[in-house]
Amino acid sequence: MTGAQRAAYDWRDALVAVVAGFLAMIVFASLGLWAAGAADLPDGSFPSVVAAVVVMAAGGSVDVTGGAGPFAGTEAELTAMPLTVTLAGALATGIAFLRPLRHRAIASTGELLARIARTTLLWLAALVGAAALARHTFGITPDLGQDPASEFFGELLEDAITVGFEADMGPTVLFGLLWILGVLAMALLVSRTAPLPARFVRYQEPVRPAAFAMLLLLLACTVVGLVIGLVVAATRGHPAETFAVILLGLPNVSWLALGLGIGASWEGKVDGPFGLPMPHILDQVLRGRENTTLDLNALTSYDQRAWWLVPIAAGLLLAAAFVMAVRSPARMRLWQHALHLGVAFALTLLVIGPVTRISARYGLSLLGIGDIEGLGGEVLLRPHPWAAAGLALLWGLVAGFLGGLLAWRVRRRGEVQD
Repeated sequence: MTGAQRAAYDWRDALVAVVAGFLAMIVFASLGLWAAGAADLPDGSFPSVVAAVVVMAAGGSVDVTGGAGPFAGTEAELTAMPLTVTLAGALATGIAFLRPLRHRAIASTGELLARIARTTLLWLAALVGAAALARHTFGITPDLGQDPASEFFGELLEDAITVGFEADMGPTVLFGLLWILGVLAMALLVSRTAPLPARFVRYQEPVRPAAFAMLLLLLACTVVGLVIGLVVAATRGHPAETFAVILLGLPNVSWLALGLGIGASWEGKVDGPFGLPMPHILDQVLRGRENTTLDLNALTSYDQRAWWLVPIAAGLLLAAAFVMAVRSPARMRLWQHALHLGVAFALTLLVIGPVTRISARYGLSLLGIGDIEGLGGEVLLRPHPWAAAGLALLWGLVAGFLGGLLAWRVRRRGEVQD
């Protein structure tokens, strides 16, 4: 095979990985938005909304814009990551990226860097295209009431109030670059068979089993959340709304539940007539004008079944610890299992915190006199990451030790040392 042919195959492999990732994200974003009713948005804006969700899922930034003519002012903000879309894109991209390497034992540093560079370049080009499409403006006609003054102001503002969105190209490219590099790095870390440069092979024993265990833990949490979501959709009505949450933000809820189950906390509030899709119990806890601490105690004060988050988190983490120990060499000591899982789980919680953050606000003030009731609202959810990481370290140390004990008699790679 000539050098030109090899280069063509390498670019084809990179293109397949990028197309697979974007196609997965477009499918989940489209289905989720359709379930949420976005297909009925005016002016053929559905493709633009899908593009905006894909941009946000891929680490990009979308600015919310607004205007209200000469009589009013608007303020808008949106920061959220639709993690179902993100997870689908990351899995599809990672699997497609690793597929050409599956029969290799060793790869040079230059070859891996070249593969990463090609995939990253094509990914950013596709992301810029999606960001260019992710823009639209909607007109809003307010319903201010039936009294003469309200009707007068309503006529003044008719067709003047607008709200829209537009991708912010600079942050989108920057954070999109970090996103794709992180996805490709994690793909190489969690794979048991992906080739590494010879100088890094010795580091795979402590890193790869722990990284795979954390991926398995997050996927298991998502599957548990999916089962619960399907039961809710089948038994409690409003199936379209439930499927919208599943298709757009299932890991947002499932990974949040994992953190709450180990004792971590978030801070937030839900104020106003509208909010982002979330389970009803979270809306109950956070509803109000002041910030509220969201933790296990707050949840159980509304529903005692929230205590189930503790044994579920413990069981899933112990299962992940067992898998990590089985995939590790038999010569690994119990304290090493504990340390590897503790560090890996702490790092995982440091990632979960920022990606589950939500900040959304829209307000309309008339003649500078404050927000018009019914047209303003705020949803806020932000983590306490370092406290969560500390708790995760402790949980991981205990689970890693117990997982090593459970795997003690399971046949593993390597020689057992007395």
